[in-house]
Amino acid sequence: MLANVSGINSSTVLWYTSRATGVVALLLMTAVVLLGLLVTRQGRLPGLPRFAVTGLHRNLSLVAVVFIAVHVLSAALDSYVRIPLTAAVIPLASRYEPLALGLGAVSVDITIAVIATSLLRRHLSRRMWRAVHLLAYASWPVAWLHSITASKDLLHGWMFLLAVGCALAVVLAVGWRLAAASRDVPRAERVGLLMSAVHRRERTTR
Repeated sequence: MLANVSGINSSTVLWYTSRATGVVALLLMTAVVLLGLLVTRQGRLPGLPRFAVTGLHRNLSLVAVVFIAVHVLSAALDSYVRIPLTAAVIPLASRYEPLALGLGAVSVDITIAVIATSLLRRHLSRRMWRAVHLLAYASWPVAWLHSITASKDLLHGWMFLLAVGCALAVVLAVGWRLAAASRDVPRAERVGLLMSAVHRRERTTR
């Protein structure tokens, strides 16, 4: 009786659970993408050894997957709207918000592909594994578009600032990574530059 008076029921709890886990999943996915973009060629971050960066990246990814799973299940179980569970992996399978949920399904499919190839990494070539793993970066903008189209809350107030902040952080990280890559000397040129430096040093010491 008290739950009915206060307006809190199972559908309301599932609605809030779906929204909250969706926002947390977006933040975690943003952190995973930023970590992947900001690590150096040697797989390190300033002040952290390589194994710590690898562990942090893996743990953040796993926690993000858990929140995504809870987000999907709570949305499917919510009786307020009828969303089939298959809509989580099949784009346009839901009549409710087909575009927004379709974007979410694409992001989930990419995430599943990345997880599957990570588990099978020993049995795959490095080129194939890296090609699929790079899809993780593609899943972020799709997930971001899903978030702002499926949840009107992200279009107003502090939630909107949060969504914009995530997008701005990723854009800046991408710009930094591209700038750093442009400064890197291709491997084919490194030997020639090294030999030129050695010859110049020999000339100055003669």
